[in-house]
Amino acid sequence: MNWSEETLNQLLVTPSAGMVEDMKKISGDIMILGAGGKMGPTLAVLAKNAVRAAGTNQRVIAVSRFSDPYAVKLLEENEVEIISADLLGDRALEQLPDAENIIYMAGRKFGTGSDAGATWAMNTSLPTLVTRRFRGANFVVFSTGNVYPMVPVTSGGCTETTPPAPVGEYAMSSLGRERVFEHAAQAYKSKVLIYRLNYAVDLRYGVFYDLARKILDDEPIDVATPCFNCVWQGYANEIAVRALLLADNPAARLNVTGPEVVSVRYAAEKLGQHLGRKPVFTGEENSHALLNNSGLCMEKFGYPSMGMNELIRWQAEWILSGGRHLNKPTHFEERAGKF
Repeated sequence: MNWSEETLNQLLVTPSAGMVEDMKKISGDIMILGAGGKMGPTLAVLAKNAVRAAGTNQRVIAVSRFSDPYAVKLLEENEVEIISADLLGDRALEQLPDAENIIYMAGRKFGTGSDAGATWAMNTSLPTLVTRRFRGANFVVFSTGNVYPMVPVTSGGCTETTPPAPVGEYAMSSLGRERVFEHAAQAYKSKVLIYRLNYAVDLRYGVFYDLARKILDDEPIDVATPCFNCVWQGYANEIAVRALLLADNPAARLNVTGPEVVSVRYAAEKLGQHLGRKPVFTGEENSHALLNNSGLCMEKFGYPSMGMNELIRWQAEWILSGGRHLNKPTHFEERAGKF
């Protein structure tokens, strides 16, 4: 494929027929809090395109500090309403318009090891303020598979009923965020869907990008974490919007990732073939890894249109074509919960 920023974005923001039909069922405007991160800009444009295709009239409002000019340009070109705000700032939430549907993406992960207080403030204090400001709303709340324990690689992964066992302050504060929204369902009659994601792939970042970069830099790939889950970001974004229809009281949960358990060795070797370089490995595979079972998501919304081998090939093509990167490694191999 002849890759460009526009080509990649177009793939990420084109809604499926199922999403268009679901948009007709979503009542009220959609506000995306924390929309300036890795996934938010394409998610907002995808939602806007689904509104257009469905012939409905919901507003799509993206709220963030918006430090990335590429993100702002994408949103403006696609007529997504933009509100620039520091959500933790004084009276910032009060100045936002009302919205029946909130996709909550605000959070902090990296830097937790050196400043855990800031992570807890973003991941637990801000949700307390948001749930009070938008009491009674429908929430899709981004969370992470890090709230689960590591499980045997042969287990099929954690399901939504697996008891949380977070390791490290990022994972603990992420579970704290979930608990705050669960309380909102009880206290404010809100409806909530906890969206537990394992590793979206955008080509500008993601696990496959991380592995490819190590191969090209002749950096050994540690296989202590032997496998992982990941999913095409277009699918992950689509589910985040469509899951507004699954928000419930008490809060519901949904694991979002691809159907495959991806071997680190396999992925690196396939990437190496496309890149024309041989990966170097170090360490020994453990018997446990952080894995999500996305069977419920597939049951509700179907399988992703992009499979693992296609994403691996695309990742190599993107890098070889000089595609932009976000310099945001996933640290998927981290086993001690230190971010």
